[in-house]
Amino acid sequence: MSFVDRRVETRPSSGEAPFGLHEVFFSRTDGRGVIQAGNYVFRRVGAYPWEELIGAPHKVIRHPDMPKGVFSLFWDTIQRGDPIGAYVKNKSKDGLYYWVFAVVVPCEDGYLSARIKPSSKLFGEVRAFYAQMLKREKDQGVKPEDSAQYLLDWLGSHGYESYHQFAAHALSQELITRDTGLGNQPHARIRELTGMLRNAETLVEETEGLIADFDAMHTIPHNLRVLASRIEPSGGPVTVLSQNYGSMSREMSDWFAAHVMGKNSNFAKIKSSVNNSLFVEGMARILIECDNQLQKERRELGNVDMEAERKILGDLVKDQVKRSQDGMKEVDQEAERITSACQIMHRHFLGLSSTRVLLKIESARLTDSGETLADIIDQLGGFQERISRRLDRIGKLSEEIRLLEQ
Repeated sequence: MSFVDRRVETRPSSGEAPFGLHEVFFSRTDGRGVIQAGNYVFRRVGAYPWEELIGAPHKVIRHPDMPKGVFSLFWDTIQRGDPIGAYVKNKSKDGLYYWVFAVVVPCEDGYLSARIKPSSKLFGEVRAFYAQMLKREKDQGVKPEDSAQYLLDWLGSHGYESYHQFAAHALSQELITRDTGLGNQPHARIRELTGMLRNAETLVEETEGLIADFDAMHTIPHNLRVLASRIEPSGGPVTVLSQNYGSMSREMSDWFAAHVMGKNSNFAKIKSSVNNSLFVEGMARILIECDNQLQKERRELGNVDMEAERKILGDLVKDQVKRSQDGMKEVDQEAERITSACQIMHRHFLGLSSTRVLLKIESARLTDSGETLADIIDQLGGFQERISRRLDRIGKLSEEIRLLEQ
């Protein structure tokens, strides 16, 4: 038996189409962007009958206020097989509009897009920038790919290293603001991952400071060798100690380059891992809501097989939940590796500290230039103390990330 929704919804004559903060909706397309299915809320908000939606290109709901640069970035991403999240303004058949935050994921040789109503402060900022993008496209004839780069440059100026990082942040902010607006308890995992990301960002800042401190410390072996050549014969104790210090310093430098500075180092990966987990977790949450809503719907979906759509959506939910769980395991592994790396660096510093003690003893023995040697030793002590403090903070941050993951 089929159930047809015969209610007549009151809609305004102009402005925004009715779309509640509590609602979610989805649509599924083939690889060319032709609509294959959707849920009741998708049809209702757009005010299209099913026969005009199924088989139509998805751009039928595209609003002319949307800059083409956004869709250029959109398609480049999903055609690579990667999911994406974006703010989008759509149009209804009756001329009304509605804004969504959409997450799009590859599905069944095509794509599934799930949407919520945006309400965060960030939404207002993005909406204003979209207007700038659109004006440039119209007034200056900017090509879509160049307009997409304009968007990426704007995001970069606001501290985002990639569009994916922005999308993860935007999705988390929309879900948090939405929960507040609906009077719901904040989603525990989204809140935890947001805290993890803050720790990961602080960890990156500490690592950058560590690199600067380490670079500054590299001058010390040279200064020691220059001083040794003035105050003692070749092969004297200060010369030997400066050579030992230089050797240990180079060993640390090589280790540091491999484990801290490289783009594939564990220090570099942790932020990316947390960011990806945040996006996948948010996406999974929206898909779960879509799945729950579709399970409850008893309205016809045009000629679409509801049971088949429920299975597709259910399988997609399972896949994204597994991806989220796998992502959290990766975060834990990277945080564990960072903790281990900090312990190794501390052991390296024990060797440098022993050399500094020997230099201090030698400085007390010398009557000439001892004061200059003492100055270098004090400078060395300051550098090592700063680096040790940073290592302690980095180790603590990585442990906090691991605790949040539990």
